[in-house]
Amino acid sequence: MIRWKAVLACAGAGILLAGALPGTALASGTATDCCGGGASWATGNKSAIGTSTTTGSPVWFTVAGGVTSEVFYPRADVPNMQDMQYVVTDGTSFVDLERDATNHVVSMPDEKALQYTVMNTAKSGKYRITTDYVTDPARATLVTSTRFQSLDGGSYRLYLLANPSMAGGGSNDNAWWDGSGLLASGTETLFGGTATTVVSALRVSTGFTAHDNGYSGAASDCLADLRADKTLNNQFDNVSGTGNVVQCGQIPVGADTTFTVALGYGGTATAASSAASGSLSSGFASVSASYRGGWNSYVSGLKPAPASVSGDTQRRRAYYVAAMALKTAEDKQHPGASVAGLATPWGDFTNGDQLNDGYHRVWGRDLYQQATGLLAAGDSAQAKRMAQFLWNSQWIGSPTAGDGTTYPAGSFPRYTPVSGVSGASAQQLGCCEQLDQDADAILLAWLTGLTDASTYAKVKTTAGHIVATGPDTTERWEEQYGKSPSSVAAEIAGLIAAGAIARANGDTASASTWESTADSWRNSLAGWTVTTSDYWGGHTYYERLDRAGNPNDTATICFDEGCFYEHDVTDFGFLDLVRLGIRPAGDTTIANSVAPAAAASDGNSAMQVTLPNGDVYFHRYPHDNYGESTANCTGWPAGGGQRFGRLWPVLSGERGEYELANGRSAAVYLKSMADSVNDGYFVPEQVWDRADVGCFALGRPTGSAGPLMWAEGQYLRLAQSIDAGHNLDTPSIVKSRYGT
Repeated sequence: MIRWKAVLACAGAGILLAGALPGTALASGTATDCCGGGASWATGNKSAIGTSTTTGSPVWFTVAGGVTSEVFYPRADVPNMQDMQYVVTDGTSFVDLERDATNHVVSMPDEKALQYTVMNTAKSGKYRITTDYVTDPARATLVTSTRFQSLDGGSYRLYLLANPSMAGGGSNDNAWWDGSGLLASGTETLFGGTATTVVSALRVSTGFTAHDNGYSGAASDCLADLRADKTLNNQFDNVSGTGNVVQCGQIPVGADTTFTVALGYGGTATAASSAASGSLSSGFASVSASYRGGWNSYVSGLKPAPASVSGDTQRRRAYYVAAMALKTAEDKQHPGASVAGLATPWGDFTNGDQLNDGYHRVWGRDLYQQATGLLAAGDSAQAKRMAQFLWNSQWIGSPTAGDGTTYPAGSFPRYTPVSGVSGASAQQLGCCEQLDQDADAILLAWLTGLTDASTYAKVKTTAGHIVATGPDTTERWEEQYGKSPSSVAAEIAGLIAAGAIARANGDTASASTWESTADSWRNSLAGWTVTTSDYWGGHTYYERLDRAGNPNDTATICFDEGCFYEHDVTDFGFLDLVRLGIRPAGDTTIANSVAPAAAASDGNSAMQVTLPNGDVYFHRYPHDNYGESTANCTGWPAGGGQRFGRLWPVLSGERGEYELANGRSAAVYLKSMADSVNDGYFVPEQVWDRADVGCFALGRPTGSAGPLMWAEGQYLRLAQSIDAGHNLDTPSIVKSRYGT
């Protein structure tokens, strides 16, 4: 694997072009030093994402480290770019790569539009590059307006460096010059055994005064060429064969120059070029106004920002951005198919030669969490589309091969592409069924009124499947199998919802069976998962998971760092018993489980961490290894030593809902979530948990994934629930049955 920083910094990323010195012989024609080094993706911490609100513009952008990172087209699960950025040189003394040589400031011109401005100022103080990002609502084009300023009076050469990774990967791409712009293409067999071809066209309003196409890390790589003698000697029009290609174009600049860049996409060169040229012809001002207007209209159709956030700039912007991020996550060809994130966690440590699942897949659990956030915010239409996608595109009607497993009828896969089960490979459906996802789909059908006879026929199969195979399942963190309080809570709530849908369809017999099973599991759960001989606190509390249903035995659960007694491993999943209305907020066993779970620790940290500013965050469970290495700061895929999962802001939101259910203030947990956001106001998957190891600042996002759409949904729910005085996602049908 090639690290993201290494790929760019070591000459493989993408754009350079400088005018040659007088008398220098230029290499032109075809680059023949095929085929380039390996590729990676970019860090998962995105400081900007966006797409138009229109369905006719199927392109999504992301920004990381101050520069363009993955760009998705024609679906929200197909990335076509590793990164794109500027290279600056004075031709004699330095060559700067924008991401590494500048300090980045990210801002939003309008908090009710998913539009970002990134101002990158050279650490040397020599220049500033300010770029405004939008997509063209009428075309499949990323459109940026860039202002280049010389801050010290010096004369500089500017190159646009593009590192395509077409049709999901970087190892099989072509690149060429068409007379006015840089084109790249790739063809991969991605979904359903059908070849997918994606072509990009890169054009600039000033025109390129020089250009180059080459192979990453090879002599033809324009970044390597520039770094050698500060001059672009290679000016190749094309490459001899497919490989990991890089492209660059020189843009004429003076002391203060503003220009527009259009990156168009299509299935053919003609379509991509037409998109780019059309966007340039429209002009940035017109495209930007249309883009912003679409987002303003969407936000105005939601509920107003609640009082819990409206009076504080950071919390309010995090709220608006959360709603817009969830809108952005929805694919435009497949309504309701919302990805878990537009990122590959620790993508800079992940091979980018071919398509990687990343988080740009659709998890049923995440879809439910997103949808309940949207319901709270007032977008019931998208929430219903999500429910329809689950039952129409993800539901499995007959045994289907997954990754090392077979999904039975009535189940839902671990995840799918945005196109659903149809045409997906076994690997694209993932490794394991999780019954909470099956149950969440039933809950979402009930919450959105999807109770018609056709849907009910599927719900009936799924509810019967849960009864026949539950309550044991792979739990919500997708790592262990057994009886998990959070999973069983979802199963109980799902069966009660299934009963309500059954009664609406006149099937009282099935309803009674499912409700009886739910009651039985509710009454048995404590005996299965509450230990009275554990290590922590008062020795009586909910475990994370128990396989045998005997929480006082000496069975072990194993992690990368070793095996430990099941009854010594906690998490806060039991809080879902309150959130879903299965146990009352004042339940003694639940209340007595909070302190021991918070105090449980491993070689890294206690489960609960309170920062100096009062923010409260939580780890998932002791011995979690899904995070960075404390030893060398490498991301999870790199497998470094002392690797631990870090703090998850979404868990602060879950704790807030528990406090709210008890009639206590949840303000500190909402504040904690808002304080965790990155420069783009996105709630990340994880934040750093240590003050003594400076991989990241304490309480700041790591390289995992930001935004995590699950967390964005949680933030919307908690903000609106605080104003409502109760948890909006607690199913009334469950509350009614159990008197909670």
